[in-house]
Amino acid sequence: MSAPSSLNASLAQLTSNNLGIRLADGDPAFIDASQALRYRVFYEEMTAKPTDEMAARKRDFDDFDAVADHLLVVDRDRGDGPESVVGTYRLTRREAAARHGQFYTVDEYDISAITDRPDEILELGRSCVDEAYRTRHVMELLWRGIAAYVFHYDIELMFGCASIPGTDPDALALPLSYLYHNHLAPPEKRPVALASRHVEMNRIPADQIDRRQGLAAVPPLIKGYLRLGGYVGDGAVIDPQFDTTDVCIVVETHNVTGRYYKHYSRKTGEGSGDERA
Repeated sequence: MSAPSSLNASLAQLTSNNLGIRLADGDPAFIDASQALRYRVFYEEMTAKPTDEMAARKRDFDDFDAVADHLLVVDRDRGDGPESVVGTYRLTRREAAARHGQFYTVDEYDISAITDRPDEILELGRSCVDEAYRTRHVMELLWRGIAAYVFHYDIELMFGCASIPGTDPDALALPLSYLYHNHLAPPEKRPVALASRHVEMNRIPADQIDRRQGLAAVPPLIKGYLRLGGYVGDGAVIDPQFDTTDVCIVVETHNVTGRYYKHYSRKTGEGSGDERA
């Protein structure tokens, strides 16, 4: 499904030297490049366990790829085609989830507190960046692209599963407890891990946690969400395929647009009169 031309034009103006941001826009070659990057990062660099078909194709894929939008960072020095893809985020709006039948997150969390809201919502997932491009500039580009996407579709709330490496909750007691005690989502926006998969996050009493040490134990991507005022749901979930322990992140988009608003509106001329910081 192609994105509106106005959104593509806005994204095309978000650049940093040789780097740009774009959507795969339904192009199978660019979606394939995103899946190949995900495979390299999740299965070859990290410790995720591919299915036999994934290993044969060297691609990370599932049925959501066909309905989601794929936000891409591209290095124009590498070319203008799929060979240029160096970063990716998978974005799933309500209508895309309806076409699939559900959001990805519902296999781990009860997200009815989010999906019952009347506003537009966005599920974030499958975020990764090529090892040679893990710089502040690349992450800034991804977030500027997300901000542009949020503006265009008037999205109020974002959510998704974020991972902590490892599957031993006791070994992860510090980051899980820190998140639970300091960043738990308010009840009206709080995902809850499914009872059959629920792992207690409150493993260390709050008064026994050094907040600086707790934050240091949190992976960089989750820290990024926290800097935007993000919350976590109640309960963690073990993901044996990815060899991780997941938490559910919730981010109110005014925190994203508030941070990136001036840059985005200056670059694109959009957003005037709609500053929601």
